[in-house]
Amino acid sequence: MDIFGFLEANSISYERFDHAPVYTCDEAKELISDLPGTPTKNLFLRSKSGKRHFVVVVGYDKTVELKSLAKLLGESRVSFASVERLEKYLGVAPGAVSLLALANDSDRAVEVYFDKLLWESESFRCHPLVNTSTLVVSRADLEKLLSVTGHKVNVVEVP
Repeated sequence: MDIFGFLEANSISYERFDHAPVYTCDEAKELISDLPGTPTKNLFLRSKSGKRHFVVVVGYDKTVELKSLAKLLGESRVSFASVERLEKYLGVAPGAVSLLALANDSDRAVEVYFDKLLWESESFRCHPLVNTSTLVVSRADLEKLLSVTGHKVNVVEVP
């Protein structure tokens, strides 16, 4: 998918910053810590049965307790989804998980959970389906994106 064409077609504004590839939050802290917007960590998870999939968005420094998160999601267990599921549902490779990848989830099979404290930010850093660029997107434009893609954002206190 041409994510920039998608954003433009839906009047979703952003600032673009190109950089060397980043695969982890620690690498991002080193390479792009001076960018505007709140940095995000995006986890692509699946339920034990594999019938539910989630993008969970938290701040860089938050450690997510998966056992407690599973309970919050009404599941017995959640785990990181495979590379194959990442490609199938979001159309991205590891290291490029982003809310913008929901544009590839036309079946709306992925549920979105945003940490409450993080959601209060005015703008967020998102990968545009690759990890060699970062877009800064306002919360209002992120809400517009989720509306266009048909994804409901669940704002919760991620454990």
